[in-house]
Amino acid sequence: MNEEPIRVWLLSSDSTFWQVASRALGGSYELQRDSQLLTNDHGLPEGWWDVALLDLRAAGYEPGPEAGFELLNQILQTALPPPVIVMLDEEDRNLCKRAMELGAHDTFVGTHDMAELRLGLRRAYRFRKTEEELRLLRSQAVVGQGLSELIGFCESMQQVFSLVHKAAPCDVSVLITGETGTGKGMLSRALHQLSPRANAPFVAFSCANLPETLVEDELFGHERGAFTGAIGMRRGRIEVSDRGTLFLDEIGDLALGLQSKLLRVLQERSFERLGSNTPIQTNFRLICATHRSLAEMVEKGEFREDLYYRLNVVQIHLPPLRERREEIPVLAYHFLERFAKQFGKKTRRFSRNALHAMEEYEWAGNVRELENIVQRAVVMAEGTTVDVGHLPARFGEGFLEPQTGSTYEEEVRHFKRRLLIRTLQECGWCKVEAARKLGVARSYLHRLIAQLQIAAPEANPQANYVEEKPWSAPVM
Repeated sequence: MNEEPIRVWLLSSDSTFWQVASRALGGSYELQRDSQLLTNDHGLPEGWWDVALLDLRAAGYEPGPEAGFELLNQILQTALPPPVIVMLDEEDRNLCKRAMELGAHDTFVGTHDMAELRLGLRRAYRFRKTEEELRLLRSQAVVGQGLSELIGFCESMQQVFSLVHKAAPCDVSVLITGETGTGKGMLSRALHQLSPRANAPFVAFSCANLPETLVEDELFGHERGAFTGAIGMRRGRIEVSDRGTLFLDEIGDLALGLQSKLLRVLQERSFERLGSNTPIQTNFRLICATHRSLAEMVEKGEFREDLYYRLNVVQIHLPPLRERREEIPVLAYHFLERFAKQFGKKTRRFSRNALHAMEEYEWAGNVRELENIVQRAVVMAEGTTVDVGHLPARFGEGFLEPQTGSTYEEEVRHFKRRLLIRTLQECGWCKVEAARKLGVARSYLHRLIAQLQIAAPEANPQANYVEEKPWSAPVM
């Protein structure tokens, strides 16, 4: 039970409903009724509330749903908007989808008993607290100066940040490993910014999918007349990075011939431009990155063993996004705020369905893919909330399982069924644990399982439904 009651901002002209709801919900809820905003523009009060309950039923709202939706939009444009539950008449089911698209957290259609309302308010309150926790985690996720773009609070990322702070001040070679899109380039810049070479050049070059001759010219430069088309002298990346940092991305794609030349540069700290025999002294720090296993390449004879040991003085591995799913909401909100500001949009939050869809996605492109998806969603969103419909089609297909011609109610049913099955699987098909995780009463969970025709796996179904001890959801 919460120490303090859930504060509900009730926007309703129906004083009878307010009195009934206040008595039925009990001391765990504090309802403050505001009927003035429904008919007049008095300006929004300071947000003391946890949840807003907007009553647009005909009996309690004379101006009609259009003015109500405008009020919903105003609420969601405040600095820290509460989750809004919209109440509609039975015949207004077609307005439910519109309310959700505008950013409502949930809708109630027709007459609902107080138990259903209590569950809805509790879910909205929990969503509100989750958003607050995400903001707190974001403020705590960045470790130290120079890591402003690196966000993470899980153990694996904290280990990465610790290695960065230890390795950055020491002038040694660093090998960054990880899948494509995990942020290897960003990590290399952080190492440079935290090093004594921070005021010198940071030079980056990718060795991926380029001809050997072009890579050689990019790294070492050339003299005039060194080859056809060399009409002037050109300084290479190694020379430009003198006294600074050279970052070679996808070092595993470097040809064997160039590997030996790079090894010689690291050993002798000198090189010659193409077409020249004059050695040039150089002093740079080398940071390399790859998505491939250089150790396996060494065993296959595809990468020089002596160069591998030169590069692998300190190795930092960036975990893929699917191994740190708890950070997806934090990263998503980070990108949301950045792109909303960049594009001058009013987008402020994700709907719960959108967050669930992103948490379930496999993210083959990792953080880079997440960044691109959020950027697209901000562009597509017209209101303050990013919903599943603003994400690419592949998110909705695997999440809501929509069918051609399906109604809003059918899509909601698909969502509920998928959420229950996933939660039951995570809890080993123990309904007690599933009810706790979902924050609902066990009796309500039983009804949902029956309504949605969810059955335990055929193999030993009784064992999967073990209920360890009696329990019911606390009244909040």
